[in-house]
Amino acid sequence: MNLLKTKRNKKAFYNLSVYLMIIFAYILVVVLKSQGMLSSLMEGLLVPLCTYSILAVSLNLVVGISGELSLGHAGFMCVGAFSSAIFTRYMKFLGMQGLYLFIIAILIGALTAGIIGLLIGIPVLRLKGDYLAIVTLAFGEIIKNIVNAIWLGFDTNGVHLSLRNAQALNLAKENNFIVVKGAQGITGTPHYSSFEAGIILLLIVVTIVINLVNSRTGRNIKALRDNRVAAESVGISSMKYKLIAFTIASSMAGVAGVLYAHNLTTLQALPNTFGYNVSINILVFVVLGGMGRIRGSIIAAVVLTLLPEMLRGLQDFRMLIYSIVLIVVMIFTSAPAIKQYMEVLKHKFPILNGLKISMMIRGKNKEGE
Repeated sequence: MNLLKTKRNKKAFYNLSVYLMIIFAYILVVVLKSQGMLSSLMEGLLVPLCTYSILAVSLNLVVGISGELSLGHAGFMCVGAFSSAIFTRYMKFLGMQGLYLFIIAILIGALTAGIIGLLIGIPVLRLKGDYLAIVTLAFGEIIKNIVNAIWLGFDTNGVHLSLRNAQALNLAKENNFIVVKGAQGITGTPHYSSFEAGIILLLIVVTIVINLVNSRTGRNIKALRDNRVAAESVGISSMKYKLIAFTIASSMAGVAGVLYAHNLTTLQALPNTFGYNVSINILVFVVLGGMGRIRGSIIAAVVLTLLPEMLRGLQDFRMLIYSIVLIVVMIFTSAPAIKQYMEVLKHKFPILNGLKISMMIRGKNKEGE
């Protein structure tokens, strides 16, 4: 009984530490901005930091908690970004603006990405391991290339869609408006995103993941991850719960896409924006932060997003240094000697048992807290 109570207290402390970390980061940034200590480069990175943190937490739901390897997360971000940008850009054309439009855009992005995730997950989640990774990677690229080929316009007759060019839309000569211009993307997207909005969305995503993990559904998902045969033998549907995790993660990636799209005036489905390299970078955040570790995913996303920008002055050598840092961190966090040393520190300093630095328990704890 005492062991169960201790475990619950440890989970509660860990969950609280995630919220406190995010709130502390927000307060720190606000103080630095008020004192004029943030450069324009750092201010420009605040919204992307929130975006990638949301992506890392959402992918951790699939990779770390569900135990499935997905490499198409950037594709769902792309769906959320373009679906929401189409809505707000058209509303701007009609002369409608306001915060409520951004809230509706978030719901549209989350719903659209979730539906696409559901449709893709039904056939894809029947696969396992490398096969699942390859197929999700392919679907992510398919989504990006389809978006690059779309021409979408409006006139008095309604919506016009083409995969060829603007002329194929057959728009009326008057009162027409082209929203999506193929590879040129969407221009004139209203700037609704802000650091405050990013923090709020991150807190909402973290709350959803924490509550899901600690619910009966979350326990079933973790049971399937740990031992699929045993879980199915007691009546847990593998397909059902994996699909739930995949769909929710896709929906949250769509929210990140909304935040990203409304931070730019021009939105294009470029390889360095929604390509497979972005999906792999998000996976790196999850792996380095610790599988199933929400706090670790956020820290890794922030550090690894800032690192290339901090090394930009080194020009040709910055990506080399970035790669070396990744390798060193992977070796450091996975070395048995380091783990053993950290266990000794935990016995000497009991407070470390509460903090549970992700490096200390990497590869041991798969609780998915």
